[in-house]
Amino acid sequence: MYKLANPFFMLCETPLHAGSGSDLGVVDLPIQRERHTSFPKVEASGIKGCLRSSFERLEEVELNGQKIKDEKQQVVNLVFGPENGNEHTSAIGITDARLLLFPVKSMRGVFAWITCPRVLQRFKTDLNLCNEISGNCLNIDFDMPDEDSTPQGSSLFVKDNKIILEEYTFEIMHKDDPSCTDLANWLADNVLPKSKEYTYLREKLQKDLVVLSDDSFRDFVNLSTEVVTRIKINQNKGTVEARALFTEEYLPAESILYSLVLASPIFSDVQEHKELFPQQEKNVMEFFVNNVPHAVQLGGNATIGKGVVRVVCYNEG
Repeated sequence: MYKLANPFFMLCETPLHAGSGSDLGVVDLPIQRERHTSFPKVEASGIKGCLRSSFERLEEVELNGQKIKDEKQQVVNLVFGPENGNEHTSAIGITDARLLLFPVKSMRGVFAWITCPRVLQRFKTDLNLCNEISGNCLNIDFDMPDEDSTPQGSSLFVKDNKIILEEYTFEIMHKDDPSCTDLANWLADNVLPKSKEYTYLREKLQKDLVVLSDDSFRDFVNLSTEVVTRIKINQNKGTVEARALFTEEYLPAESILYSLVLASPIFSDVQEHKELFPQQEKNVMEFFVNNVPHAVQLGGNATIGKGVVRVVCYNEG
């Protein structure tokens, strides 16, 4: 049984292709989507495998305030589970990554981040779930904004209360909405890195967030993803292979997803292993938060620079 839970966020630095296999639709290689909403997602198994691989590449890890190098792989196996899976199970769980904010081209302000009441309500439900598991450790000090709302100081408006996203005009009924302002400030403080390099994005998120209707959000995340046409080259001739044209779908850069990491006591009965984690699930969670790499590669097409993701744990740093 998991005893601690904490959210972490993923900012796409480059377009992300978490594939779902081939398809008979317009796009040959689409991204993963929820069945009932068609919102993009990333399966938990892919995230956990990516994170484990990133942990294994670290030269040393921090555990209980100490740097561990020689026993690093043993510690990783205790947290993520041994490779053979026969000795004991993993001490952490990862949930599917859900889309929180989606970037859309804007007539003013270059681009906007959009979301919707359905996404926000589920996000707050997941945060409350973390509090139920962990004992009210998260500060969720924002109310749910209404649809068609923007925070104070938005730079997206073209005229009066109208904004243009892609080729569509939206009339914002709740301009400078206090609830949307509180939400934008909370997101800017918690989902983006706190380093100086991300000052621009944090300031932009505070003012260029738009809460659209559920239907409008669904249309954008289905119709405004990146679709790239690729070819295969014949290595002997240097020409395009016959019938080798295909299309791939990507979540665009600046997309923001979130997932939950769940911690339990380690399942090993070896006394030496238990001594490494004297506080059990607390040590497991601290191990994850303190050592998770800030940048990982997730999804396919790593050799062409896709899927570089910035990881931010809640309340990190």
